[in-house]
This record gives sequence, structure tokens and C-alpha cells, in this order.
Amino acid sequence: MTKSFFEVIRPGINTTFQDLGRKNLNHIGIGPSGVMDRRNYLFANKILSNDFNSPIIEFAYQGPKLKYNGDKVTCVITGEVNFVINQKDNVTKGICYNSFTLDNGDELDIISTVKSVYGYFSISGLFKVDYQWDSCSTSVKAKIGANNGEKLKVGQKIEINQLKNVSNRYLNYSNTKIENIRVIKGTNFEYFSENAVKNFFSKEFLVTKLTDRMGMRLEGEKLENLVDSNIKSEGLVKGVIQVPTDGNLIIMLADHGTIGGYPKIATVISADFDKLVQMSPGSKIKFKEVSLTDAETLFKLYEMETQNL
Repeated sequence: MTKSFFEVIRPGINTTFQDLGRKNLNHIGIGPSGVMDRRNYLFANKILSNDFNSPIIEFAYQGPKLKYNGDKVTCVITGEVNFVINQKDNVTKGICYNSFTLDNGDELDIISTVKSVYGYFSISGLFKVDYQWDSCSTSVKAKIGANNGEKLKVGQKIEINQLKNVSNRYLNYSNTKIENIRVIKGTNFEYFSENAVKNFFSKEFLVTKLTDRMGMRLEGEKLENLVDSNIKSEGLVKGVIQVPTDGNLIIMLADHGTIGGYPKIATVISADFDKLVQMSPGSKIKFKEVSLTDAETLFKLYEMETQNL
């Protein structure tokens, strides 16, 4: 066959093309975007022997239903995901982290994530996508990235630019939960009262439904600010925890704005960010302080986990 593509029967919820995101553009108001769960993204591409920054389909809660047209393709889904493969009316339950093949006419139904938020679908080859600033990552609010900055839509075709043959492979991996989300002190840590700091590190905070790729809003103990609840806008990074006037917490995620004027009490360490974004509304979070040195060590261990597949 001359062309291979997926037809979108159902787009799912917040289904977009992503890679590792954009770099060094904050000064012109362009945020990094990129995948929410970096670990599961890297696992998907490594299982299929793809380049580490290859485009991938990210979905939240419910994934897409896709009909495949073309030559045989090897695929994989990572995360905690419930999906089935329909091949000539033979329905097979899929297994995450295990590669599988699709033939012409087969359908893939990514039904839902399981007690988590994000999942990832990758193929042995390359999706045909557009790039902006060396990344295909889609930011729907900024209208940039692949697919004209839009989510997937019913009836559209996802073309494949390149197919390659790979042997079936699996990864024996289980998504584990962690007791605490570890953080380092933020640039405005001293703005908060002794009681606020105590509550921040001892109380549980609830993940609310007001959570998306831009940020995660939490409810819980309101943190007392002794200095100023509005500051001169300054740069933001992924994982920063802001405390607006109402005393509740907002954690900046992949599509965060590049500047903000709320005090920052802490920043989630990079090694725990993947676990954080997989916490669905209704989940409870506790924070634990670590030193910058410990945060760097934990990230090195995190990197080794994906490099040593």
C-alpha cells in the first residue's frame, strides 16, 4: 500500500500530539508544552526503538478509537490504560507496555485510563506531523504545534510518514504510587507564616476538577501570606506551586504560562512530576521537602530508569 494512516472514529478526551516540548522560548511567551508524563512517553518510544523525541499521541481519561489502513504496523500503549484490539471481529484485550501489531482494517479502542489521567500511544515509525520551534507538541490554548494546534477530531486521518519493522517487545513495568510529592523551597518561601509552612508540609491537599495541562488546582488548608499575595510578575517553570490571594495552591504543568504574579512557596522536583500529573481529581496530595542536592540525585536515578531498558 502506498499510504498508511489511522482514521479517527472517536477522538477521546484531550487527545493531542506531543513530544518532549520546546526549549528556551519563555522570553517570547512560548511555554515548553510537551508530554505530561515524561517517563511513560520515553518508555513507549524505547519499546519500539524509536528516537527518544519521536511524536506520540497523548490522551486523558478516555483515549481515541482508531481504524487502521495500511501495511502492518507495530504499536504500544503505556500508562495504566484499558484498551482492546478488534481484528476481523476478534476482540483482544490489550496489555500496556507490550507491543502489538495492527493490519489493514483493524481497530484500536483505547477505552479509558485506570485510576490515572494520561496514557500514550506510539507506533514503530513516525506520525506525519508539523513542527514549530523544533517540536510537534500541541498547545491547544496557544494554537501551536501539530494538527494546527488542535485536539484530534472525528473523521480526520492521522498519516504515517515512515514505517519500520521491529520485533515484538515488552517491558515489565508497573506504575507505582508514592506517599509524598517531593518539593524544594520556592523563591517566595519566606513570605509564608510559620503556621502556613507547617500546614503545607503536614496537611493533605485535594486535587480538584479545575485541573488541565496548564495547571492543577488544589483545595485544603489556606496558606497565610505575611508579605504580599500579589508580586511583580516573574518567570515560571513547570512544577512551581503558586499561592494566589485565596490561599489555595496552583501547580504549574506542561502548558503553563511563562510569567506569573503569585508568590511561589515550592517547586515539585522533576523526578516526581510524572507521578503528580497522574493524580486524578479527588486524589489527595502531601508534600515533603528535599534539598536541591537530593533533588538532583533523584533525577539522575529517574533518568537511569529509562536509559537502562
